[in-house]
Amino acid sequence: MTASGTAATGLVIAVLVLLGLTAVLGLLLAARGERVRRVWGAVLLALFVAVAAFLAWLAADVSESLVAWAAVAAVLAAIAAGGPVTTAVLRAADPSAVGVAGGPQDPDVLRGGAWIGILERAAVASALLAGSAEGLVVVLGVKGLGRYAELRAPAAAERFIIGTLASALWAAACVGVALLVRN
Repeated sequence: MTASGTAATGLVIAVLVLLGLTAVLGLLLAARGERVRRVWGAVLLALFVAVAAFLAWLAADVSESLVAWAAVAAVLAAIAAGGPVTTAVLRAADPSAVGVAGGPQDPDVLRGGAWIGILERAAVASALLAGSAEGLVVVLGVKGLGRYAELRAPAAAERFIIGTLASALWAAACVGVALLVRN
């Protein structure tokens, strides 16, 4: 193995470690519960993924096995850490600061969203890794149709849109790291 190959392998191993830490920290934050989770955790998760993306961008010509492991780690990070990130985004969109009740921060609006989000991020990540724009459209379309009856309430519609976009963008960011390793 050449010196540049060894350096690239080292960079991808660092990417795998960062994605693994992202997944583990995401699980730990999710276990704390939505109501007591702090925003700093989501910021730290985003920082881990950003650093992993930078290191992946620097790496070149790595083995197919490392590319495959990066894809697995990215999907796990997307699934495990997406909940805390999405919750932080929903909190940032909190209208209760100006006296509006029942906004997108209210976890009682659209019950079951955490489990749906896990499945959504897994499907979005898989579709992106497969390069299937159609798969992405189907996943998001099915989610919208499944929640259609509940979206008449303004708070529910707002929580749905913000949560779906935050969740899908998180999955895309994690998969983007794997795609940087691949290329």
